[in-house]
Amino acid sequence: MAERAEAGHPLGVHRVLDSPAGLPQAAERLDNSLPIFSNEILIEVERLNIDAASFVQMEQETGHDPRKIGEILLSNCRLRGKQQNRVTGSGGMLMGKVAQIGKSYRGLVKLKKGDRIASLVSLSLTPLHLESIIQVHPSAHQVDVKGHAILFERTIAAILPKNLPESLSLAVYDVAGAPATVDGLCAKGKTLIVIGGGGKAGILSCVAGRRKVGPRGKVIAIEPFARAAQQLRDLGVCDEVLEINATEPLRVEAGVREVTRGKMGDVVINVASVPDTEVSTLLSVKSKGKAVFFSMATSFTRVALGAEGIVSDATLIFGNGYYPDHSRFAIDLVRKHKRLRELLLSRYQAH
Repeated sequence: MAERAEAGHPLGVHRVLDSPAGLPQAAERLDNSLPIFSNEILIEVERLNIDAASFVQMEQETGHDPRKIGEILLSNCRLRGKQQNRVTGSGGMLMGKVAQIGKSYRGLVKLKKGDRIASLVSLSLTPLHLESIIQVHPSAHQVDVKGHAILFERTIAAILPKNLPESLSLAVYDVAGAPATVDGLCAKGKTLIVIGGGGKAGILSCVAGRRKVGPRGKVIAIEPFARAAQQLRDLGVCDEVLEINATEPLRVEAGVREVTRGKMGDVVINVASVPDTEVSTLLSVKSKGKAVFFSMATSFTRVALGAEGIVSDATLIFGNGYYPDHSRFAIDLVRKHKRLRELLLSRYQAH
Protein backbone atom coordinates (compact mmCIF):
# COMPACT_ATOMS: atom_id res chain seq x y z
CA MET A 1 0.00 0.00 0.00
CA ALA A 2 1.06 3.58 -0.56
CA GLU A 3 2.26 5.69 2.34
CA ARG A 4 3.36 9.29 2.75
CA ALA A 5 7.08 9.88 2.69
CA GLU A 6 7.10 12.11 5.74
CA ALA A 7 6.71 11.03 9.35
CA GLY A 8 4.05 12.46 11.62
CA HIS A 9 4.24 13.67 15.20
CA PRO A 10 4.54 10.68 17.60
CA LEU A 11 1.47 11.89 19.53
CA GLY A 12 -0.62 12.43 16.42
CA VAL A 13 -0.64 16.23 16.36
CA HIS A 14 -0.24 16.13 12.56
CA ARG A 15 -3.74 14.58 12.31
CA VAL A 16 -5.45 17.42 14.20
CA LEU A 17 -7.48 19.70 11.93
CA ASP A 18 -8.16 22.39 14.55
CA SER A 19 -6.33 25.69 14.45
CA PRO A 20 -4.15 25.99 16.38
CA ALA A 21 -3.44 22.28 16.56
CA GLY A 22 -3.33 20.54 19.94
CA LEU A 23 -3.43 16.91 20.98
CA PRO A 24 -5.88 14.54 19.25
CA GLN A 25 -8.04 13.72 22.28
CA ALA A 26 -9.01 17.35 22.84
CA ALA A 27 -9.43 18.10 19.13
CA GLU A 28 -12.76 18.82 17.53
CA ARG A 29 -11.73 17.16 14.26
CA LEU A 30 -9.09 14.67 13.15
CA ASP A 31 -7.83 13.78 9.69
CA ASN A 32 -8.72 10.10 9.20
CA SER A 33 -7.68 9.98 5.54
CA LEU A 34 -5.26 7.66 3.78
CA PRO A 35 -2.47 7.02 2.98
CA ILE A 36 -0.79 6.74 6.35
CA PHE A 37 2.30 8.70 7.35
CA SER A 38 5.54 6.72 7.38
CA ASN A 39 5.50 6.21 11.17
CA GLU A 40 1.84 5.18 11.55
CA ILE A 41 0.00 1.86 11.59
CA LEU A 42 -3.16 1.18 9.59
CA ILE A 43 -5.80 -1.07 11.16
CA GLU A 44 -8.70 -2.78 9.41
CA VAL A 45 -11.35 -2.24 12.06
CA GLU A 46 -13.91 -4.97 12.72
CA ARG A 47 -15.39 -4.12 16.12
CA LEU A 48 -15.71 -1.18 18.47
CA ASN A 49 -16.06 -1.54 22.22
CA ILE A 50 -17.84 1.64 23.33
CA ASP A 51 -17.12 2.67 26.91
CA ALA A 52 -20.04 2.10 29.27
CA ALA A 53 -20.77 5.73 30.09
CA SER A 54 -20.91 6.64 26.40
CA PHE A 55 -23.05 3.66 25.38
CA VAL A 56 -25.54 4.24 28.20
CA GLN A 57 -25.81 7.91 27.21
CA MET A 58 -26.51 6.97 23.58
CA GLU A 59 -29.13 4.43 24.69
CA GLN A 60 -30.89 7.10 26.70
CA GLU A 61 -30.72 9.57 23.83
CA THR A 62 -32.08 7.11 21.25
CA GLY A 63 -34.60 5.21 23.35
CA HIS A 64 -32.39 2.08 23.20
CA ASP A 65 -32.63 1.92 19.39
CA PRO A 66 -29.56 0.06 18.02
CA ARG A 67 -30.03 1.51 14.54
CA LYS A 68 -29.95 5.07 15.86
CA ILE A 69 -26.89 4.30 17.98
CA GLY A 70 -25.15 3.13 14.82
CA GLU A 71 -26.16 6.36 13.09
CA ILE A 72 -24.56 8.40 15.88
CA LEU A 73 -21.31 6.48 15.50
CA LEU A 74 -21.28 7.01 11.74
CA SER A 75 -22.07 10.70 12.16
CA ASN A 76 -19.30 11.19 14.73
CA CYS A 77 -16.69 9.67 12.44
CA ARG A 78 -17.96 11.58 9.41
CA LEU A 79 -17.98 14.95 11.19
CA ARG A 80 -15.08 14.54 13.62
CA GLY A 81 -12.85 11.84 12.13
CA LYS A 82 -13.05 9.88 15.40
CA GLN A 83 -15.56 8.35 17.80
CA GLN A 84 -15.99 10.70 20.74
CA ASN A 85 -19.28 11.05 22.57
CA ARG A 86 -20.49 14.65 22.51
CA VAL A 87 -21.90 14.43 26.05
CA THR A 88 -19.43 12.25 27.99
CA GLY A 89 -16.34 13.10 25.94
CA SER A 90 -15.32 9.43 26.03
CA GLY A 91 -14.82 6.91 23.27
CA GLY A 92 -13.95 3.26 23.76
CA MET A 93 -11.56 0.90 21.98
CA LEU A 94 -11.29 -0.97 18.72
CA MET A 95 -10.45 -4.45 17.52
CA GLY A 96 -9.09 -5.32 14.10
CA LYS A 97 -6.19 -6.50 11.97
CA VAL A 98 -2.90 -4.78 11.21
CA ALA A 99 -3.08 -3.91 7.52
CA GLN A 100 0.05 -1.79 7.09
CA ILE A 101 3.02 -0.61 9.14
CA GLY A 102 4.83 2.53 8.04
CA LYS A 103 8.47 2.08 7.05
CA SER A 104 9.76 4.48 9.72
CA TYR A 105 7.48 3.28 12.54
CA ARG A 106 9.52 2.86 15.75
CA GLY A 107 6.68 2.79 18.21
CA LEU A 108 6.02 1.30 21.62
CA VAL A 109 4.37 -1.87 20.33
CA LYS A 110 6.06 -4.52 18.22
CA LEU A 111 3.46 -5.61 15.66
CA LYS A 112 3.52 -7.21 12.25
CA LYS A 113 1.12 -7.17 9.35
CA GLY A 114 -1.79 -9.53 9.93
CA ASP A 115 -1.69 -9.36 13.75
CA ARG A 116 -5.13 -9.21 15.35
CA ILE A 117 -5.07 -6.48 17.96
CA ALA A 118 -7.09 -4.38 20.36
CA SER A 119 -6.14 -0.76 20.82
CA LEU A 120 -5.32 0.27 24.39
CA VAL A 121 -6.03 3.96 23.93
CA SER A 122 -9.33 5.75 23.59
CA LEU A 123 -11.25 6.12 20.35
CA SER A 124 -11.53 9.78 21.34
CA LEU A 125 -7.94 10.28 20.10
CA THR A 126 -7.84 7.66 17.32
CA PRO A 127 -8.44 8.66 13.68
CA LEU A 128 -11.32 6.42 12.61
CA HIS A 129 -13.23 6.08 9.35
CA LEU A 130 -16.35 3.92 9.31
CA GLU A 131 -17.79 2.67 6.03
CA SER A 132 -20.72 0.89 7.64
CA ILE A 133 -22.27 -0.43 10.85
CA ILE A 134 -22.85 -4.17 10.60
CA GLN A 135 -24.46 -4.94 13.97
CA VAL A 136 -24.89 -3.31 17.37
CA HIS A 137 -24.65 -5.56 20.46
CA PRO A 138 -26.33 -3.55 23.25
CA SER A 139 -25.72 -6.03 26.07
CA ALA A 140 -21.98 -6.05 25.35
CA HIS A 141 -21.64 -2.35 24.42
CA GLN A 142 -19.90 -3.52 21.25
CA VAL A 143 -20.50 -2.77 17.57
CA ASP A 144 -19.44 -4.73 14.48
CA VAL A 145 -18.21 -2.29 11.83
CA LYS A 146 -16.29 -1.99 8.58
CA GLY A 147 -13.66 0.71 8.41
CA HIS A 148 -10.10 1.72 9.16
CA ALA A 149 -8.21 3.38 12.00
CA ILE A 150 -4.74 4.87 12.39
CA LEU A 151 -2.38 4.29 15.31
CA PHE A 152 0.45 6.69 16.16
CA GLU A 153 3.95 5.89 17.40
CA ARG A 154 2.93 6.60 21.00
CA THR A 155 -0.29 4.56 20.69
CA ILE A 156 -0.34 1.26 22.56
CA ALA A 157 -2.14 -1.91 21.51
CA ALA A 158 -2.27 -5.56 22.53
CA ILE A 159 -2.30 -8.69 20.43
CA LEU A 160 -5.50 -10.63 21.06
CA PRO A 161 -4.99 -13.91 22.97
CA LYS A 162 -5.63 -17.00 20.86
CA ASN A 163 -7.21 -19.00 23.69
CA LEU A 164 -10.02 -16.55 24.56
CA PRO A 165 -12.94 -15.26 22.46
CA GLU A 166 -11.95 -11.97 20.85
CA SER A 167 -15.09 -10.17 22.02
CA LEU A 168 -14.23 -11.17 25.59
CA SER A 169 -10.61 -10.03 25.30
CA LEU A 170 -11.73 -6.70 23.84
CA ALA A 171 -14.11 -6.16 26.75
CA VAL A 172 -11.40 -6.98 29.28
CA TYR A 173 -8.77 -4.76 27.63
CA ASP A 174 -11.27 -1.88 27.61
CA VAL A 175 -11.29 -1.72 31.43
CA ALA A 176 -7.89 -3.26 32.21
CA GLY A 177 -6.70 -0.13 33.97
CA ALA A 178 -9.29 -0.48 36.74
CA PRO A 179 -8.27 -3.86 38.24
CA ALA A 180 -4.59 -3.01 37.80
CA THR A 181 -5.16 0.24 39.71
CA VAL A 182 -6.96 -1.66 42.47
CA ASP A 183 -4.02 -4.04 42.72
CA GLY A 184 -1.63 -1.11 42.96
CA LEU A 185 -3.55 0.77 45.66
CA CYS A 186 -4.89 -2.00 47.93
CA ALA A 187 -2.99 -3.84 50.63
CA LYS A 188 -3.45 -6.94 52.78
CA GLY A 189 -6.18 -6.65 55.40
CA LYS A 190 -7.69 -3.44 53.99
CA THR A 191 -11.27 -2.74 52.90
CA LEU A 192 -12.07 -2.14 49.22
CA ILE A 193 -15.41 -0.75 48.08
CA VAL A 194 -16.37 -1.00 44.40
CA ILE A 195 -19.15 1.30 43.22
CA GLY A 196 -20.67 -0.13 40.07
CA GLY A 197 -19.46 -3.59 41.00
CA GLY A 198 -21.67 -5.49 38.56
CA GLY A 199 -20.17 -4.10 35.35
CA LYS A 200 -17.10 -5.55 33.67
CA ALA A 201 -14.74 -3.04 35.31
CA GLY A 202 -16.47 -3.69 38.62
CA ILE A 203 -16.23 -7.46 38.63
CA LEU A 204 -12.58 -7.39 37.53
CA SER A 205 -11.88 -4.87 40.30
CA CYS A 206 -13.62 -7.08 42.86
CA VAL A 207 -11.55 -10.10 41.81
CA ALA A 208 -8.31 -8.09 41.84
CA GLY A 209 -9.22 -6.62 45.20
CA ARG A 210 -9.99 -9.97 46.77
CA ARG A 211 -6.63 -11.31 45.66
CA LYS A 212 -4.81 -8.27 47.07
CA VAL A 213 -6.58 -7.66 50.43
CA GLY A 214 -6.55 -11.37 51.28
CA PRO A 215 -8.84 -13.27 53.65
CA ARG A 216 -8.51 -10.70 56.44
CA GLY A 217 -9.52 -7.82 54.19
CA LYS A 218 -12.97 -6.96 52.91
CA VAL A 219 -14.37 -6.46 49.41
CA ILE A 220 -17.74 -4.68 49.30
CA ALA A 221 -19.61 -4.08 46.05
CA ILE A 222 -22.42 -1.63 45.40
CA GLU A 223 -24.65 -2.74 42.52
CA PRO A 224 -28.30 -1.67 42.06
CA PHE A 225 -29.46 -4.36 39.63
CA ALA A 226 -30.57 -7.62 41.22
CA ARG A 227 -29.28 -9.93 38.49
CA ALA A 228 -25.82 -8.37 38.41
CA ALA A 229 -25.72 -8.33 42.22
CA GLN A 230 -26.50 -12.04 42.34
CA GLN A 231 -23.81 -12.76 39.76
CA LEU A 232 -21.34 -10.96 42.01
CA ARG A 233 -22.40 -13.05 44.98
CA ASP A 234 -22.01 -16.21 42.92
CA LEU A 235 -18.50 -15.10 41.97
CA GLY A 236 -17.52 -15.63 45.59
CA VAL A 237 -15.09 -12.72 45.98
CA CYS A 238 -17.23 -10.16 47.82
CA ASP A 239 -17.90 -10.09 51.54
CA GLU A 240 -20.99 -7.96 50.90
CA VAL A 241 -22.98 -6.92 47.84
CA LEU A 242 -25.25 -3.96 48.57
CA GLU A 243 -28.18 -3.53 46.19
CA ILE A 244 -28.23 0.25 46.40
CA ASN A 245 -28.41 2.89 43.67
CA ALA A 246 -25.16 4.83 43.87
CA THR A 247 -26.94 8.05 42.90
CA GLU A 248 -28.47 7.99 46.42
CA PRO A 249 -25.49 8.99 48.58
CA LEU A 250 -27.19 8.85 51.98
CA ARG A 251 -28.37 5.28 51.36
CA VAL A 252 -24.89 4.31 50.19
CA GLU A 253 -23.27 5.84 53.25
CA ALA A 254 -25.70 4.10 55.60
CA GLY A 255 -25.14 0.74 53.90
CA VAL A 256 -21.37 1.00 53.91
CA ARG A 257 -21.34 2.22 57.51
CA GLU A 258 -23.38 -0.77 58.59
CA VAL A 259 -21.31 -3.48 56.89
CA THR A 260 -17.96 -1.89 57.88
CA ARG A 261 -19.13 -1.12 61.45
CA GLY A 262 -18.42 2.52 60.84
CA LYS A 263 -14.86 2.07 59.57
CA MET A 264 -15.72 2.78 55.89
CA GLY A 265 -13.38 1.95 52.99
CA ASP A 266 -9.63 2.24 52.80
CA VAL A 267 -9.92 2.32 49.00
CA VAL A 268 -13.13 3.16 47.14
CA ILE A 269 -13.14 2.84 43.35
CA ASN A 270 -16.01 4.23 41.31
CA VAL A 271 -16.57 2.40 38.02
CA ALA A 272 -20.28 3.25 37.66
CA SER A 273 -21.54 4.01 34.15
CA VAL A 274 -23.95 6.79 35.18
CA PRO A 275 -23.38 10.33 36.53
CA ASP A 276 -24.18 11.68 40.01
CA THR A 277 -22.34 8.97 41.97
CA GLU A 278 -19.43 11.13 43.08
CA VAL A 279 -20.71 12.00 46.57
CA SER A 280 -21.53 8.36 47.28
CA THR A 281 -17.86 7.61 46.67
CA LEU A 282 -16.72 10.38 48.99
CA LEU A 283 -19.09 9.32 51.76
CA SER A 284 -17.85 5.70 51.54
CA VAL A 285 -14.15 6.37 52.10
CA LYS A 286 -12.57 6.76 55.52
CA SER A 287 -10.52 9.74 56.65
CA LYS A 288 -7.24 9.81 54.73
CA GLY A 289 -8.40 6.88 52.58
CA LYS A 290 -8.22 6.78 48.79
CA ALA A 291 -11.17 7.60 46.51
CA VAL A 292 -10.55 6.54 42.91
CA PHE A 293 -12.83 7.93 40.20
CA PHE A 294 -12.54 5.64 37.19
CA SER A 295 -15.91 6.26 35.55
CA MET A 296 -16.09 8.39 32.41
CA ALA A 297 -19.36 9.77 33.84
CA THR A 298 -17.42 11.47 36.66
CA SER A 299 -17.60 15.24 37.07
CA PHE A 300 -14.43 16.80 38.47
CA THR A 301 -16.51 19.72 39.75
CA ARG A 302 -18.83 17.42 41.71
CA VAL A 303 -15.85 15.59 43.18
CA ALA A 304 -13.96 18.71 44.24
CA LEU A 305 -16.93 20.62 45.60
CA GLY A 306 -18.46 17.48 47.10
CA ALA A 307 -15.28 16.71 49.03
CA GLU A 308 -15.17 20.28 50.28
CA GLY A 309 -18.84 20.20 51.25
CA ILE A 310 -18.58 17.07 53.41
CA VAL A 311 -15.13 18.05 54.75
CA SER A 312 -13.39 14.99 53.32
CA ASP A 313 -9.63 14.64 53.65
CA ALA A 314 -9.47 11.54 51.44
CA THR A 315 -6.88 11.39 48.69
CA LEU A 316 -8.77 11.93 45.42
CA ILE A 317 -7.44 9.97 42.46
CA PHE A 318 -8.64 10.15 38.88
CA GLY A 319 -7.85 6.83 37.25
CA ASN A 320 -7.20 6.42 33.56
CA GLY A 321 -7.20 3.54 31.14
CA TYR A 322 -3.44 3.07 31.31
CA TYR A 323 -1.58 1.43 34.18
CA PRO A 324 1.79 -0.29 33.73
CA ASP A 325 1.31 -3.84 32.43
CA HIS A 326 -2.46 -3.52 32.81
CA SER A 327 -3.46 -5.60 29.78
CA ARG A 328 -1.46 -8.63 30.90
CA PHE A 329 -2.68 -8.26 34.48
CA ALA A 330 -6.36 -8.20 33.48
CA ILE A 331 -6.11 -11.13 31.08
CA ASP A 332 -4.25 -13.15 33.72
CA LEU A 333 -7.12 -12.55 36.15
CA VAL A 334 -9.52 -14.02 33.61
CA ARG A 335 -7.30 -17.01 32.89
CA LYS A 336 -6.67 -17.85 36.55
CA HIS A 337 -10.15 -17.29 37.99
CA LYS A 338 -12.58 -19.88 36.63
CA ARG A 339 -15.78 -18.30 37.91
CA LEU A 340 -14.76 -14.89 36.55
CA ARG A 341 -13.99 -16.41 33.17
CA GLU A 342 -17.34 -18.22 33.07
CA LEU A 343 -19.24 -15.06 33.99
CA LEU A 344 -17.51 -12.99 31.32
CA LEU A 345 -17.98 -15.74 28.74
CA SER A 346 -21.71 -15.74 29.49
CA ARG A 347 -21.79 -12.02 28.70
CA TYR A 348 -19.45 -11.76 25.74
CA GLN A 349 -18.89 -15.11 24.04
CA ALA A 350 -22.10 -14.98 21.99
CA HIS A 351 -21.41 -11.50 20.59
